[in-house]
Amino acid sequence: MPAHKPLVWLPACHRNLDLSDPGGYTVLADRYAAAVCQLGLQPVLFPLAGAADVPALLPLIDGVLLTGSPSNVEASHFGASALETDLLDPRRDRLTMALVPAALEAGTPLFGVCRGLQEMNVALGGSLYQQVHAEPEHLDHREPQDADLEVQFAERHEVILQPGSAFAQWAGGERALVNSLHGQGIKRLGQGLVAEALAPDGLVEGVRSTQSKAFAYGVQWHPEWRHDRIPFYQRTLQAFAEACREHCRLRQGPCA
Repeated sequence: MPAHKPLVWLPACHRNLDLSDPGGYTVLADRYAAAVCQLGLQPVLFPLAGAADVPALLPLIDGVLLTGSPSNVEASHFGASALETDLLDPRRDRLTMALVPAALEAGTPLFGVCRGLQEMNVALGGSLYQQVHAEPEHLDHREPQDADLEVQFAERHEVILQPGSAFAQWAGGERALVNSLHGQGIKRLGQGLVAEALAPDGLVEGVRSTQSKAFAYGVQWHPEWRHDRIPFYQRTLQAFAEACREHCRLRQGPCA
């Protein structure tokens, strides 16, 4: 029997794409699944999975990739009130608030991207700026809405990387250029999270969790975008992939 590819759980979003169908749709941006496939891993979805399903599903997979999304983490999860302009996804919130601590406790490799970083932070008791651009002394980290995707996902600012950190190793130095497409951002770090990448305005944009022996990182930028062209992004994703392969070997023996 051929070896299995490591399985990576990508929690999906929920959207009402068809107003005549009140049940809604389970959706995932292709670029995340494509990046996982290009790394030699197998993306998996568990539609309608909720917090109660995490204990049964987590032992079946070898990594968790918390993707970005147009939606925001609902502010009630960090003691604030939602803004009228917020696009919310309460189904995803309920799942990821349970999935993050469970993955850390189980030693399942965990990687949060953009919204995924914010989910990690909030699930561990941290808080968010709801509009980073409205905060004094902070940059506007949003993408130009009317531009094409190549412009929206272009590298926009530097991040300053903690010396000796994995981020610095992946970047090949203590500074790197990253893209920026977010309105929310980390305000107070969650329990066990260490800031290892900062934007020029001091915003935390890369974290490591001290609560897991496995790979457990989050980034505010989007390394899945054109990762085959940007060594920093590629090395970051490759490190996650290798952690997933190691977990697969420990879980079931030889893996592809």
